[in-house]
Amino acid sequence: MPTPRDGRPHTTALLTAVSTLIALLMALVAWSAPTASAATTTYEAESAALSGGAVVGTDHTGYTGTGFVEGYTDTDKGSADTVFTVNAASAGTASVALRYANGTSATMTLSVYLNGTKVQQDQLTATADWNAWATHTDSLSLAAGSNTVAYKFDSTDSGNVNLDDIAVTPAGAPPAGQYEAESAALSGGAVVGTDHTGYTGTGFVEGYTDTDKGTADTVFTVNASGAGSTPVTLRYANGTGSVMTLSVYVNGTKVQQDQLAATADWNTWGTHADSLTLKAGSNTVGYKFDSTDSGNVNLDNITVGSATSTPTPTPTPTPTSTSSTPPSGQAYEAETAFFTGGPAVATATAGYSGSGYLTGFTAQGSQAVVDVDTPSAGTYPVVLRYANSSGSAQTISLYLNGVRSGQLSLPAGSGWLTSTQNVALRTGLNLVGLQTGSGDSGNIALDDVTVTGGLPLAATGATVPYTEYTATSSGVSTNGTVLPYSTTYPSLQAEATGRQAVQLTSTGQYEQITLSKPADSIVLRYSIPANSDGSTATAPIALYANGSKVQDLTLTTQYSWLYGGGYYDTRSPSSGAAHHFYDETRALIGNWPAGTVLKLQKDAADTASSYTIDAVDTEQVDPALTMPAGYVSVTGYGVTPNSGADDTSAVNSALAALSGTGKGLWFPSGTYDISGQVSLDNVSVRGAGEWYTVIRSTAVNGSGGLFATGGTDQIADLTMDGDQTSRNNDSGAAGIEGNFGPGSLIFDVWVEHAKVGIWTDSANGLYVSGARVRDVFADGVHFNGGSDNSRVDQSVVRNTGDDELALDTEGGNVTGDVLAYNTVQSPIQANGIGVYGGGDNTVEDNTVADTVAFGSGVTISTAFGSGFTGPTYVLDNTLTRTGSYNSNWSSSLGGLWIYANQSDITQPVTVSGNTISRSTYEGVLLSYAHQISNLALTNDVINGAGTYGININDVTGSMTATGVTVSNTASGGLNNPGGYTITRGSGDSGF
Repeated sequence: MPTPRDGRPHTTALLTAVSTLIALLMALVAWSAPTASAATTTYEAESAALSGGAVVGTDHTGYTGTGFVEGYTDTDKGSADTVFTVNAASAGTASVALRYANGTSATMTLSVYLNGTKVQQDQLTATADWNAWATHTDSLSLAAGSNTVAYKFDSTDSGNVNLDDIAVTPAGAPPAGQYEAESAALSGGAVVGTDHTGYTGTGFVEGYTDTDKGTADTVFTVNASGAGSTPVTLRYANGTGSVMTLSVYVNGTKVQQDQLAATADWNTWGTHADSLTLKAGSNTVGYKFDSTDSGNVNLDNITVGSATSTPTPTPTPTPTSTSSTPPSGQAYEAETAFFTGGPAVATATAGYSGSGYLTGFTAQGSQAVVDVDTPSAGTYPVVLRYANSSGSAQTISLYLNGVRSGQLSLPAGSGWLTSTQNVALRTGLNLVGLQTGSGDSGNIALDDVTVTGGLPLAATGATVPYTEYTATSSGVSTNGTVLPYSTTYPSLQAEATGRQAVQLTSTGQYEQITLSKPADSIVLRYSIPANSDGSTATAPIALYANGSKVQDLTLTTQYSWLYGGGYYDTRSPSSGAAHHFYDETRALIGNWPAGTVLKLQKDAADTASSYTIDAVDTEQVDPALTMPAGYVSVTGYGVTPNSGADDTSAVNSALAALSGTGKGLWFPSGTYDISGQVSLDNVSVRGAGEWYTVIRSTAVNGSGGLFATGGTDQIADLTMDGDQTSRNNDSGAAGIEGNFGPGSLIFDVWVEHAKVGIWTDSANGLYVSGARVRDVFADGVHFNGGSDNSRVDQSVVRNTGDDELALDTEGGNVTGDVLAYNTVQSPIQANGIGVYGGGDNTVEDNTVADTVAFGSGVTISTAFGSGFTGPTYVLDNTLTRTGSYNSNWSSSLGGLWIYANQSDITQPVTVSGNTISRSTYEGVLLSYAHQISNLALTNDVINGAGTYGININDVTGSMTATGVTVSNTASGGLNNPGGYTITRGSGDSGF
């Protein structure tokens, strides 16, 4: 460890002098000139100029040369200094790598001085112990000839490290594809600067200040090897402490707005990657401080990679018969996928995998869409296992994430065959679809889709691209208060994930997480108090990474803190008790590797009296998507992203012009404001991704939203941000609503702050996948009467004011619908999932957690609509901490609630394979005052219920129970005072 000055041996002056003389002689004998390897020169710390308490040491191992420098202890804070004299053949940027040891177990700091001037503070992460050495590399701008590079323990540093050497490498020629900003065309106030360190080349570009808002511009002329989507990475510095923006222009046309996360200071450089569509040969790429940008960044360089395009599907010329051996890789079964327009599950052809396969791809529009999961964006071999016994090749169209990729020709043969396509997939959830379209013959059977390098989908609940951290998660710590577990409504804990949250009330209190995976984005679910009169409060909270401030996150109560009984809430405390405490904010924060410590801290400038942190979601977001073939940009219709203008009329005109043409409307990265309904009829709307394209309603509690009026419609890869501020059944709009025809798709869409997330007035063959619905005031996703043969899967719904997923027969029947593999969290005033009548509907493999009030985890009910017309299946769901209390009825509600309210439930209801844990009250409740018959519970697990495992309250009829286990209940396994008939099978226990 570092040697303190007052800890050195206090022997006689003579012995000290002798030992010093011996050490000096040994050093002279052993000394040699600085070592060089190719262009790198190493300078030993023990040969540098030492002062202020810095001394040569040899009491640890692993150093180079004849020793190392120690003495950077608190006793010498403000004075300990090691000054290297280094030589540069020519002026320019050099890489200077400091080799050091830090056995303190914490990140420590030293100040770096270049030629006598302090240029930055180095963050030196901990090493395993004092015998382990690490390197920290800086980019320093050296003058030609002799330079001094010093590492000093300044009064603002934490010191307490040992230094071994520095390795100095002059900057060579820039890498292929790197273009220096100082060599670009500068205008509007953008100028070359050299007053910060760490840049490449001979300088950087500054001048993006508020004085030059609307004019400052840096235009690079770059060469692209081929046409297509090209990675372009900007190196920049942003020492403002906040995310800043610049507009990106390609060949003179604005294509998007870049969000540039804060860097540690102006001497620290970050990168921002875009995918830009370039032509082959010469292009211009400009970064302009437009009037809608916040600017105030410095630019160093851009790096242009190789163009890529969506590969043309290349079927295997001669499929190989694989009647008994499926292809290698991650297989995804077709029979469990979404299908519409003709396909059906079959088992007649032997040798299939799973429980069956799909056949019937004959009619135009017949399709199947298979969910697959990949670890990162890239090109993957995708193997279709199919059967074609027709005697001739059959054709079918391949779709990727809702976009047609090409036509496949699948040769005939016996048994099960395979055909491999190399296709571009994004990180996480992807949709691989087969559809019989115009010019296709169809007429195949599909067994499964295998992706080489693919990942298994989540066994239950949604497969999501983010990692969620809560108060009790591994890797989370705080010096604030962890609120105790409580389901009491209303309370902050009752609405929190896992019924606990972290609260910060004093300056310096924090919650921090250690990233288990790399991330460049954050979603924070939080609560701050509203003003005493219920009006909107706002306050920042600071975000740090590895001890350095990244930026402030702005929090608000604009969409939280409601008062009243539940369904006509107001913003006034006079209406009743407060609830709906939480909202979310999100931000792109720059790239951080696994192991990074992210910290949310209440700083002195963070003015809320308390900050309650429920959940933090982090993910690594893919670069913005580019416009696919078959789409037309909305910018061609007079719409400019981030302009602040009302785009409603222009967008509606564009959609009307494209309706039925086969062309879709593309929204590049940016925010688009709408004040009213945007209507689409038989047309697709697509953006650059949930994190990049935002359609924002400016109609407070008004009608701003996307409305499908018929035909086959598609909405994908965007965020719909509403402006609903309270629950009012008589006003407001859904984020997405309408009438959806066969083959319609809602994919990778984020909806928040709307009255309802997604509401169908009618639908047939609609597929909703990969949706995130957050912080809405009524239902999350609601299929209303007349919605048939439709499916919601791989979606997350959180913090709603009514049912999070619902099938509702008001206005017509609902049949053949599937709610599967969804994650349902914290519905505030109703059920996690509600099925209100209909027939042949399935609720399976969902996870439901933390219902708060007035609802259950899953309810099968005749409370609304026209009753049940066929069987209902509730299969393999996981319900955790579900059920609640209805104060209007003075009644508890079960985790699973079978509720015969307006009419009997006599159609079959199959409840099988479900796990119901830690229900607030009963695990399963049957009620009320009507008949419930043909109910079958099979292989369900009920554990830890707050009252009874099964509670039967004033119903007639009968049920069967086979393999049902009940354990650890507070009041008993069964409460059946009315003698409701239960026919027991084998394997029942605990009730």
